[in-house]
Amino acid sequence: MLIVQKYGGTSVANVERIKAVAERVVKTAKEGHKVAVVVSAMAGETDKLINLAHQVSSAPREREMDLMLSSGERVTCALTAIAIEELGHKAMAFTGRQMGIITDDVHTKAKIEKIAGERAKKALDEGYIIVVAGFQGITEKEDVTTLGRGGSDLSAVAIASALNADLCEIYTDVDGVYTTDPNIVPEARKLDKISYEEMLELASLGAKVLQTRSVEFAMKYEVPVVVRSSFNDNPGTLVTKEDKDMEKVIVSGVAYDKNQAKITVMGVPDKPGIAARLFKGIADAGIVVDIIVQNVSSDGKAADISFTVPKTDAKKALKMTETIAKELGAKGVDIREDIAKISIVGVGMRTHSGVASQMFETLAKHGVNILMISTSEIKVSCIIDAKYTELAVRVLHDAFGLAQG
Repeated sequence: MLIVQKYGGTSVANVERIKAVAERVVKTAKEGHKVAVVVSAMAGETDKLINLAHQVSSAPREREMDLMLSSGERVTCALTAIAIEELGHKAMAFTGRQMGIITDDVHTKAKIEKIAGERAKKALDEGYIIVVAGFQGITEKEDVTTLGRGGSDLSAVAIASALNADLCEIYTDVDGVYTTDPNIVPEARKLDKISYEEMLELASLGAKVLQTRSVEFAMKYEVPVVVRSSFNDNPGTLVTKEDKDMEKVIVSGVAYDKNQAKITVMGVPDKPGIAARLFKGIADAGIVVDIIVQNVSSDGKAADISFTVPKTDAKKALKMTETIAKELGAKGVDIREDIAKISIVGVGMRTHSGVASQMFETLAKHGVNILMISTSEIKVSCIIDAKYTELAVRVLHDAFGLAQG
């Protein structure tokens, strides 16, 4: 088998942990597998580099930021290869450029366009363990790019696809995907397997186990992914294609996200094209809008439009919205940042009715008011007051019977 193993920042946080990673990698190789390793920068290293840049400039150029930020992973991949060699196995470190990871030219959040990987394939055939710097690539013009937060997950899945690997193992500080955050619900259960769609929803809804783009890539190219802990030998969670067994489970997980802000534009004239004008301006500013609710007044002349954005984009979104609202002749703009999004996810929702009503009844029973609702085929999300987040997670987890058997 050809196995790609990815190790995150906490897994390679210091020399001792890098040595432990090397031992795990060599053990896998001794079991008869070819191994490609993808590593992140040491924990905290990327933030340290960002802080350094901002000590020099309040607005550093993104091209130069990418060149600097890519150095964190380069250090780790070289150290990991050295540690593997020290254990008596041949290893070769590769930067994104040497791996042939070609991206578009959007600095700090580039998208992978293709991976050559010929040199890496040759090294694997010659018995080397290859160690690749995650999170980075180069443009056709050979400028260094980075893939955004969590980009090493994407690197690993893309490399697994390019090398036709049999498995992509994502090693992190948790030993799998849980029905919810075990810090809130100690009875949360680790899932043996989960569908790409469910994992994609959970990742986009606040679960921090896997980066959203890496799940999208895995689903598109059908790369089997296992989430495991680098600190123990427990079996992880397999992220794979949906099967009939998965449909029997109505709800697989409960997710929450406190990085939410709700903006309301009040008294907007109810005319064709108004919403398009509002949301085009926000989209042009690079802000992702999540849930949208429009309430039309009884006389049909005006409407209130509410929508949610990431809290990190709230100030930018508010400023943009206030400008557009004046142009539209709206009465005013309001913002709330003391909110959270609570969601239930499960492919079983496709074939079971009454799931949404059970969620709403459970929240109502415990005095949790719902501010906004959004649904998809396998997800129901509610915006609630942030102070009720933990309560909502616990009662929904219990209501859908997700606790340990």
